[in-house]
Amino acid sequence: MTKLIRTLASAAVIGLFSAATAQAAEVKAGDLVIDQAWSRATPGGAKVAGGYLTITNKGAAADRLVSATADVSPRVEIHEMSMDGGVMKMRMLDKGLAIGPGKTVKLAPGGYHIMFQELKAPLKEGEKVPVTLQFEKAGSVQVTFDVQGVGAKAPGDTGGSMKRMDHGTMDHSGHGMKK
Repeated sequence: MTKLIRTLASAAVIGLFSAATAQAAEVKAGDLVIDQAWSRATPGGAKVAGGYLTITNKGAAADRLVSATADVSPRVEIHEMSMDGGVMKMRMLDKGLAIGPGKTVKLAPGGYHIMFQELKAPLKEGEKVPVTLQFEKAGSVQVTFDVQGVGAKAPGDTGGSMKRMDHGTMDHSGHGMKK
């Protein structure tokens, strides 16, 4: 019975630590709350990677994510993916990404995302990637992206057997590629 109590106590402490760790990943910039920042590991030779996160605007005025920078990549862009007549298109958002008052915008695979171009080295599972986000009103804020497995669908996902989108084969000019 004592072993069971110790096991349960250990599990409770680990659970509290995990909750505290997840809470620590939340970053605030003005009225914005940024959390769940993550990316996928990349195979050797990959020159691009996507970054994902959630931005909640708790204020009464709109803001805009206008740019991002990261040491892992000399060029970081804000992109949107969409389907148009069976063709997947990706385009850079030249004017950034609007975050309306009281709204939450999720950057996720298949939609809005941060695009790390010309990677200096592959992203490896378990790494932490510091990224500086620049907002129109809230200013500059540093966020740490947790690198998940190659096929991950969400933060904390190990990747499983999901086939991942290879951005390296996608036409970035806006012409798209046939699905």
